[in-house]
Amino acid sequence: MNTLIKLEIQRTLRNKKFMFFSVIYPAALYLLIAGGASSTEVVGDSELTLPLLMMVSMASFGAITAVLVGNSERIAKEREKGWVRQLRLTALPGRGYVLSKIASAAVVSLPSIVFVFVIAAAVKHVRLDAWQWLALTGAIWAGSIVFAALGVAVGYLATGDAVRPLTMIIYFGLSMLGGLWMPTAAFPGWLQDIAEWMPTHAYAALGQAIELGGAPHAKDVAILVGYLALFTGAATWLYRKDTHKA
Repeated sequence: MNTLIKLEIQRTLRNKKFMFFSVIYPAALYLLIAGGASSTEVVGDSELTLPLLMMVSMASFGAITAVLVGNSERIAKEREKGWVRQLRLTALPGRGYVLSKIASAAVVSLPSIVFVFVIAAAVKHVRLDAWQWLALTGAIWAGSIVFAALGVAVGYLATGDAVRPLTMIIYFGLSMLGGLWMPTAAFPGWLQDIAEWMPTHAYAALGQAIELGGAPHAKDVAILVGYLALFTGAATWLYRKDTHKA
């Protein structure tokens, strides 16, 4: 399984288009949204400035791009080309394939997170304690595993032709509803109530709590754990279903 993980990481890092959209694009969006924003004015009742809010949001957005979009499309294409069927003939267990996809996707999400942080610190002069930088990186990186599992599930749900539009709908829908592109304080009340239960909202909230000097809230952690169980269960069921069809 370790060999497969290394192969997946190397293949992903060689994909220039993928690296652009998962690493450069979120940082560019950060500059577009927060580049001219005040570094002292607090947004709503968040107790954070827009540069701080969007730093976590865009780092989370970049990580989701790396693990969700990349995973789903690769798996769907591998199924069509027969690569997955070939792997089933080896000693690699089914769970090993699923776990290798989740693990390799989580590893390549790290550059997405770090690059946004570097841009925020260099351009908007965001300053945090050393422990906060480390905790932010760890929390956002660990949280990306939830969306890596979702990517595996989508990859087994959709065909090669349908996977991209389906992934984009999920990707943009979760990003917008979760408040990654704009603070949820700008949403109408009913939409804020929905946003609070989105995995992307809980994901961004992990980093926002750390920026305020505290620990992530238990509710947000519980929401992410619940979604991880749901997405992993769906991925496992869809993998088994695909195995029976093969």
